[in-house]
Amino acid sequence: MRLLGETLGAVDVFELRPRIGLTSAALTQRIGAAERTGDVVVSAGYAVVGRWRERYDVHDLTRAGMLMEQWGVAQFAHRPFGTLSEGERKRAQIARALMPDPELLLLDEPGAGLDLGGREDLVSRLSDLARYLYAPAQVLVTHHVEEIPPGYTHALLLRGGEVVAAGAVDDVLTAGALSDTFGLPLELTRTEGRFAARRAR
Repeated sequence: MRLLGETLGAVDVFELRPRIGLTSAALTQRIGAAERTGDVVVSAGYAVVGRWRERYDVHDLTRAGMLMEQWGVAQFAHRPFGTLSEGERKRAQIARALMPDPELLLLDEPGAGLDLGGREDLVSRLSDLARYLYAPAQVLVTHHVEEIPPGYTHALLLRGGEVVAAGAVDDVLTAGALSDTFGLPLELTRTEGRFAARRAR
């Protein structure tokens, strides 16, 4: 299997790691509740979780500040990570994932646990990122089509570890394919690039 032009098993994972940004619930659990949010973000540039025990480079501090501003968490830079809301933690983690300027951004259920406002804010920001010319390639894992940001171009549907459909979003995200994926007759609508699904009547 090849990833970012490298063959897995034949490349040093420590060389590949900085080229991939990751957000996930498992990573969030590794971040200490008392860690300052600014340290959570900037320390990604040093491939560590939490506070780097040496002095930060001024360029890394500048980049972290820019990313935190972009993701709406700059005002929490000195707040403990554990005091942030779920949506704020998700956005801080995305800023962290972007810190090393990765070529690939993996988003593992970034909308999980968010209320309606938090989800819509996140989807809007991810849509803006998807449209940015120099953004990394993005892979978003979700169980809810409502969380798919406009601007995402391809989709892969899985059921029981098997591929149901794969390809361009317009070809893959259909009522029939979703019904096969979830084992339930579903209706699918799309409004201004946003999907919504419900059980077929």
